Amino acid sequence: MQILKTHYHPAIKSLKDKTVFTRLATRSIAIKDNNILLLYTARYEDYSLPGGGLDLKEDKMEGMKRELSEETGAQNIKNIKPLGAYEEYRPWYKPDYDIQHMISYCYTCEIDKELGSSSMEAYEINNGMKAVWININEAIQHNENTMATSAKKGMSIERETFLLKLIAERLR
Repeated sequence: MQILKTHYHPAIKSLKDKTVFTRLATRSIAIKDNNILLLYTARYEDYSLPGGGLDLKEDKMEGMKRELSEETGAQNIKNIKPLGAYEEYRPWYKPDYDIQHMISYCYTCEIDKELGSSSMEAYEINNGMKAVWININEAIQHNENTMATSAKKGMSIERETFLLKLIAERLR
């Protein structure tokens, strides 16, 4: 899959003599009637693509469908196509490694507009995460405002905003 971008967190000056582990993840892109299905997270005041980490030896497309369904309640996921991968290097917060190398495999898909029940994890619920259909340009503007003004922003907002801008450009 084509690499869309490689991003280094500002705290990462070099990978030399650092312990690095790789985490594989997926991101889902579902668009209906000029709106995109995103997750709004109150804790970080941002919009993000549904997705998350792959289980060990899990097929990427199966993992994408699992994450999309769990986080949003998406139904009838079909016509899945690869968009590209976003890789990033970010500081790791546990003592076993210095750096996390995350590769997010992004896929477009079609789903029913009506969402079923989600089955979010406890931390997702505690972070105030909810699935919403929103105009992609409104989501981009919101994320850019959060990056410029909020101390609450998380490490993933730059990835998410880059991907949303790329998707919006391709929709034109």
